[in-house]
Amino acid sequence: MQFNNILVDSQQPIALVTINRPNKLNALNRDTIQELNEAFTLLETDKKVKVIILTGSGDKAFVAGADISEFADFSVEEGGKLAAKGQELLFDFVENLATPVVAAVNGFALGGGLELAMACHFRVASHNARMGLPEVSLGVIPGYGGTQRLPQLIGKGRAMELIMTAGMIDVDRALNYGLVNHVVSQEELIGFCKKLAGKISNNSTVAISHAIKAVNAGFKNTSNGYAAEIEAFGACFGTADFKEGTTAFLEKRKADFPGA
Repeated sequence: MQFNNILVDSQQPIALVTINRPNKLNALNRDTIQELNEAFTLLETDKKVKVIILTGSGDKAFVAGADISEFADFSVEEGGKLAAKGQELLFDFVENLATPVVAAVNGFALGGGLELAMACHFRVASHNARMGLPEVSLGVIPGYGGTQRLPQLIGKGRAMELIMTAGMIDVDRALNYGLVNHVVSQEELIGFCKKLAGKISNNSTVAISHAIKAVNAGFKNTSNGYAAEIEAFGACFGTADFKEGTTAFLEKRKADFPGA
């Protein structure tokens, strides 16, 4: 499998998928999201692949966020479509994949990067990892499932604080919160994940796929929070705060939000 933005190394029964945009700190753009969808689709059809490990290239970032330059001038309608398409192609897709996906968080996991890690079935982080959802500092909200998965994983109060402050947490707090399952050195990260993957691969793939479906079902309710997030995310694109936040980011200055 040949891609422009990701690397796929399938050493059955384990496949390693690496987001390979180190000069952009592995930021997610539309092409990368599409390639990840294609890679996960192909790997799921390979019955010899029993576990997928997802990581980022280099030693700085898992995924440092979405590629803001792609959507800074989007309208409300375009913003909503951006969130809906991303959730469909990647984030919801990964969460509901029958093959287990382990996030090996090797550095910054911010915004869309943390949302992608949370969509995986569980997370292992290296000591240098830092996590957060900084979207409100740009005048927008998390749009790839962050407002739903973060409270599910760490509780409503902690999630509200993390989202509203736009701050980052280190791995000790992430471990304490239950956001990650394990913390290891960066050198040990992939090897540790492969050991976990080996334990998983010894078990029934059919039973595991049913377990994934059953666990995910327990977090669904009658109100579609993801749809509400898409609508709210898109609405942010019609605000002066969003224009100021993204412009300030691209101009590398502090935002001065007008508040309307």
